[in-house]
Amino acid sequence: MFLLLPFDSLVVNLLGISITVLFTLLLVFIIVPAIFGVSFGIRKVYMKTLLKIFQWATLRIERGAKEKNHPLYKPYVNGIIAKEPTSLEEEIKEIRRSGSGKALDTPEFELSDIFYFCRKGIETIMDDEVTKRFSAEELESWNLLSRTNYNFQYISLRLTVLWGLGVLIRYCFLLPLRIALAFTGISLLVTGTTVVGYLPNGRCKDFLSKHVHLMCYRICVRALTAIITYHDRENRPRNGGICVANHTSPIDVIILASDGYYAMVGQIHGGLMGVIQRAMVKACPHVWFERSEVKDRHLVARRLTEHVQDKSKLPILIFPEGTCINNTSVMMFKKGSFEIGATVYPVAIKYDPQFGDAFWNSSKYGMVTYLLRMMTSWAIVCSVWYLPPMTRQPEEVFESRAVSALYILLECP
Repeated sequence: MFLLLPFDSLVVNLLGISITVLFTLLLVFIIVPAIFGVSFGIRKVYMKTLLKIFQWATLRIERGAKEKNHPLYKPYVNGIIAKEPTSLEEEIKEIRRSGSGKALDTPEFELSDIFYFCRKGIETIMDDEVTKRFSAEELESWNLLSRTNYNFQYISLRLTVLWGLGVLIRYCFLLPLRIALAFTGISLLVTGTTVVGYLPNGRCKDFLSKHVHLMCYRICVRALTAIITYHDRENRPRNGGICVANHTSPIDVIILASDGYYAMVGQIHGGLMGVIQRAMVKACPHVWFERSEVKDRHLVARRLTEHVQDKSKLPILIFPEGTCINNTSVMMFKKGSFEIGATVYPVAIKYDPQFGDAFWNSSKYGMVTYLLRMMTSWAIVCSVWYLPPMTRQPEEVFESRAVSALYILLECP
């Protein structure tokens, strides 16, 4: 039999002690507080410390750029087309330089001059206000998540070392910790809802289902180091209503469900997501649709209407924009959710991109890549506003009123 050397035995013992201490800390400081919905304030201290580091890094970049006469700011365009700040005369001269033998400053019109106006027109069509809402928001300060950003181009040796230290902390400490918490939260959600699903319908089942969902979602929130501030909780959605919110990220569901108890609406999936959905629907009346049913607008509306007419059932959580927007704007809501006739509870979610960009650009990143970016960011900081409930009046364009309410909070300074 293979015998461990004294040194190897010491390493194994230290590794076992480290793992035991780690899981004890997870249980005492994260999982248990999540179960009871309390916080020790560690995340807020962590956020304030990061803010001070970011401020110092920004000042250091500005000072270094000034000392070496580096351009600090560059014109920023939050869109899909990179544009240089050149005048009409300069661009027309450039066109003539590459395709004409005439003098560059001649006042005569040339046919090649129209290419400038054609290009500008196409750029304006492609890079309009709506297109910009599907591009990531650019920061005006450096948050140590990349070597540099669009505006700040100068990085000192000290800041580069600080960035490298941040990479080690995020990938070697925070990422494994967050993966462990996410695995714990999802495992408890599947196990807990499955067990609760075998109980007979009644107050006991509803009570246990609610607290199992809240506990697991709060653990998942801590897996992202999410720091959430909820405003006007007296306006939280109630049974028999519909909760509508702006949509920035798939984690919007976790953000809201960690403070309330909702019935989810969505398409039935396979794989791990399908396992979670089948377990959840045993304990709570979620509304899942087959792929063929999702295309039938009237069938979906009928299923939702039947749900909200039962005042004992949970409020439905819906994101009527239908896609993720970059946290700077609100798109017009699809009106299907407002034709049901139930009381609507608008909710506004605003993320702080200083600590990590929560926007999911699905055309650029897959789900796995996106979750990796989330779990390797510093934190997810956001604010949630519960707005007063709204009831549709006869012949009222109701979705416009709900969008206007969210627009005031999210777009106006």
